[in-house]
Amino acid sequence: MMTCEEADVLLHALLDGELDAGHAREVEAHAASCRRCASALAQYRAMRVAMGGTNLRFAAPVALRSRIEAAIPVPRPAPAPIGSPRALSRRSLLQGFAFGSALSAVAAAGAVFVVVRLDQDQRILSDVVSAHLRSLQADRLVDVPSSDQHTVKPWFNGRLAVAPPVVDLTAHGFTLQGGRLDYIDGKAVAAIVYRRRVHVINLFVAPAAALDRIGAQHEMIQGFNVRRWIAQGFRFIAISDINSDELAEFAAKFEASLPVGA
Repeated sequence: MMTCEEADVLLHALLDGELDAGHAREVEAHAASCRRCASALAQYRAMRVAMGGTNLRFAAPVALRSRIEAAIPVPRPAPAPIGSPRALSRRSLLQGFAFGSALSAVAAAGAVFVVVRLDQDQRILSDVVSAHLRSLQADRLVDVPSSDQHTVKPWFNGRLAVAPPVVDLTAHGFTLQGGRLDYIDGKAVAAIVYRRRVHVINLFVAPAAALDRIGAQHEMIQGFNVRRWIAQGFRFIAISDINSDELAEFAAKFEASLPVGA
């Protein structure tokens, strides 16, 4: 059993991605059961976000730099009236500098926005993997064990601002196991649990700012397949060790089974 003193040393290593899977699970398990260490971990994560992630400087990706450079037009000096070529040439040069500075400011703001979004995405995905690993430990998979969607969905009433949609996918080979509360990016979210043979699928559900449907994104994170999409005002993130095709099938069956206005 890990002590708080040991966890104090390893929390930073966990955030820096320096621990192997076994030690990472051990630290996550301790933080999940220790309010003091969970608070410290949340503070360290918030500090990293405030400081801009692991580094205080960011280098724009090559593709982004190329797009920015291609978007900046080459200043073209205005034709000089007869008799004053020097003055007008100097004015055109200064105008070109001013225009280029403005574009550089816009480009820099865009680069910062991209970096912040990427950092937030990585933090969310890291939290999803950690929550999935925690759930695989004994007595952590579900808070409400049930294969009845009409039992699982009402359980979230009063525990979350909006109860998540829950559907029965047994006929498609995905058996509902129940649900629980979990935390992603510092916010309480619903976790709907399904099984595919011996494999666990955690589906994290939270209200989304966008009401329209947004197509699925797929990633492979630390050996797990992750699928994200937005539909009917909810953001869905499914994670499992089943193959990507089966996870895509799960997501498609789940979304197709959603009642209108779920």
